[in-house]
Amino acid sequence: MRADSGGVGIEYEVTGVGRPVVLLHGFPDSGRLWRHQVHALANAGFMVIVPDMRGYGASDKPGDVASYNMLLLVADVGAVLDHAGVERAHVVGHDWGAAVAWVLASVAPERVDHLVALSVGHPSTFRSDGFVQHEKSWYMLLFQFEGIAEHWLSDDDWANFRHWGHHPDAAAVVGELEANASLTPGLNWYRANIPPESYIAPPLELPPVQAPTMGVWSSGDFALTEGQMTRSAGHVAGRWRYERLEGPGHWMQLEAPSDVNRLLMDFLPAT
Repeated sequence: MRADSGGVGIEYEVTGVGRPVVLLHGFPDSGRLWRHQVHALANAGFMVIVPDMRGYGASDKPGDVASYNMLLLVADVGAVLDHAGVERAHVVGHDWGAAVAWVLASVAPERVDHLVALSVGHPSTFRSDGFVQHEKSWYMLLFQFEGIAEHWLSDDDWANFRHWGHHPDAAAVVGELEANASLTPGLNWYRANIPPESYIAPPLELPPVQAPTMGVWSSGDFALTEGQMTRSAGHVAGRWRYERLEGPGHWMQLEAPSDVNRLLMDFLPAT
């Protein structure tokens, strides 16, 4: 299926029938990231909606950096829900998909039933752990350099990407990035939303999240501190739940799918 979001085509798949839940991926993935969750949720009575986010997979890839502004990314999710005939859904996001989910729940609370954020906490908490978090996210500054970042990641059969990212599905992800020309569009998410001046700008201010919210962080995450997730509680007006998974890295839904599925089905009401 394909939704139109202001002239940008967003490809998405629907599996199952029941209460809708949308799964949002981040860098450098596509909707394929959620393959271990889709059928588990569908079998539990959910209609599972999985888009390829703008710039990835079969979705359109605008050429300009400004086309990856956060509010346009949020609008893409709304366009997918509209096209699927869904007014309100559970929203689960990982990595940049979690950032989109947080903002969607803040600015369009009528669209979000329950919110689950994997790995990435509320946007306002990103700098809450100070230099510890900046050390972990050093690559975000590298990614600002168009052309240089692309070469650094992809040279020598993507050696730096493989070593830096610790992605458990690296070979398949590299194949998708090459086949779909998604690397620069994926990096444009960073360039549009975390430019260098954002490091000295005031934290982003958003309305409190009204939806019941669960944040999940994994102890092996190389890119994000636990504090940026736990402090997200201060930005949630609804019910807050925090879960810590011991052992998995950043891609917990691939490294510990049964644990992630258990948490999702425990937290998200199917009826």
